Amino acid sequence: MTEHKTRSSRRAQDGHLESQAFSPGHEALSPSGTPMTVDDLPPPGTGRWVIRRKAEVVAGVHGGLISLQDACKRYRLSVDEFRSWEKLLENYGLPGLRITRAKKYRRPPPKTG
Repeated sequence: MTEHKTRSSRRAQDGHLESQAFSPGHEALSPSGTPMTVDDLPPPGTGRWVIRRKAEVVAGVHGGLISLQDACKRYRLSVDEFRSWEKLLENYGLPGLRITRAKKYRRPPPKTG
């Protein structure tokens, strides 16, 4: 049987989030790298989405604190919106989640290799 793995995020020294393999049974980590519980998630019906709250929701789903479907229902998000947060975090780190001055923070990621 193949084990399903998702990704968890941890803040690197440069302020970007690093992706790491996550297997069920590990704890969820907040954007600052500290362990999270369900109580650390933003309250249901949150209307003002600052970058920290977006990152907490993504970390909560990746860490198994809440399912994607429950997060979308709880926060009235579409799956596409949640997936865009994931992609922005992966590509640009926390600054990529900013709404204001998005072009400044969403420059193409540095090429590796």
